[in-house]
Amino acid sequence: VIDPGHGGTDPGSIGYKTKIHEADLNLKLSKMLKEKLEDSGINVVMTREDEKAMVYLMLNKPSGVVSATFDNKDKTVIDLIDEYKHLNLFPFGRLDKDSEGLLIISNDGKLAHDLLSPKKHVEKKYYVDVIGVVTEDDIKAFKNGIKIDEEMCKPANLEIIESNEISRCYVTISEGKYHQVKRMFESVNKKVIYLKRITFGNINLDENLELGEYRKLSEDEIEILRN
Repeated sequence: VIDPGHGGTDPGSIGYKTKIHEADLNLKLSKMLKEKLEDSGINVVMTREDEKAMVYLMLNKPSGVVSATFDNKDKTVIDLIDEYKHLNLFPFGRLDKDSEGLLIISNDGKLAHDLLSPKKHVEKKYYVDVIGVVTEDDIKAFKNGIKIDEEMCKPANLEIIESNEISRCYVTISEGKYHQVKRMFESVNKKVIYLKRITFGNINLDENLELGEYRKLSEDEIEILRN
């Protein structure tokens, strides 16, 4: 709240009371400074972040945290972000509460809508541990499309890393049905006991990020998401 105490009521007066986000205030102050510097003959170029206050983060989501902006019971992925909260961040899609891995956090609604649209077919790759021996028949079943709850899934790519009583695999899907990967394995009589997203489109999870840590996306990564 801005209130220097001069008692004005006109929005243009110094004493006008209004609520304003820190990012908006910083943007206004930056533009005022830009004008003053340019009046003095100094050229100032404002960055895209200055102009739009858009933030793009990569989070390595830990288990036990829900992919939501608010929850009455559980800790959310937004609770893990120490800064930028005033910018109304939200996750791009979701990971199950007990799943880990790559989650994009941003305030770019248009980009989120574009990427999450069923027409976009953004691929997501997961590492999974499952109870049961995964076979070539399972690979074929995933490739042909698994049926879950009377609904066909789009073809998925299943790669076997190790097939044993506890099998290790990669799964790549291009849609986001509820508990999809777990339910796909259940349909071939296997049970997922660990799931971690390692890619979203052409963005790979940063191996240097510990669980619960995040970092800003690079300009190149942002462009990859946009294209």
